[in-house]
Amino acid sequence: MDQHYQKWSELAPRGLLMIGAGVSIVGHATVLRARRKPTWKWVFFGILGLIVLNSGVSLFGESMKHRTLYESKLGL
Repeated sequence: MDQHYQKWSELAPRGLLMIGAGVSIVGHATVLRARRKPTWKWVFFGILGLIVLNSGVSLFGESMKHRTLYESKLGL
């Protein structure tokens, strides 16, 4: 199997899972803020959620690079 296809098939699902998890964590932080929980709690979850979300976007972007390289090699 082509190395670019292999990388794409590994990174794309991981990136999508991390994007979903990051959005969920940011949503949790929003709920904490709306319920007037201590500032440190919602700020912690908000920052954590943004880190996970941005990491997922980065992984997914990297997977798209490998998919593009794979398809350009095939002439698609």
